[in-house]
Amino acid sequence: MLAIWLERDRIQARRQAFALRTAVAALNATERHSLSRWLAWLCVAGASQGESILGRIRQLDDMLGKSTFDALSRLPVSVPFLVVRQHWKSA
Repeated sequence: MLAIWLERDRIQARRQAFALRTAVAALNATERHSLSRWLAWLCVAGASQGESILGRIRQLDDMLGKSTFDALSRLPVSVPFLVVRQHWKSA
C-alpha cells in the first residue's frame, strides 16, 4: 500500500494518507526497521533518476522519514546525498 501511495499523484495520495498513517503506526520496531530500509533503497532508486521521495515519506510520518534517512547512511552503496537532501529541512 505504501509503494502505491508513493507512486500516485498528489490528489490520490492525500486520500490514502490517513489509512497509511494508521498502518505505519501499528508496526512494531522490527517491521519499522525493515520498512525504513526498504524505503531507503527506494530513495536510492529515485535519486538515480533525479527524484526524491524522502520528503513525501516525512510528510506521511516524520519518524519514518528520520529512520529512512538513517537507513540511507547504512546502505552498502554510494548514494548521491545532494539529491536526497534537497527536500530535508530542519525545524
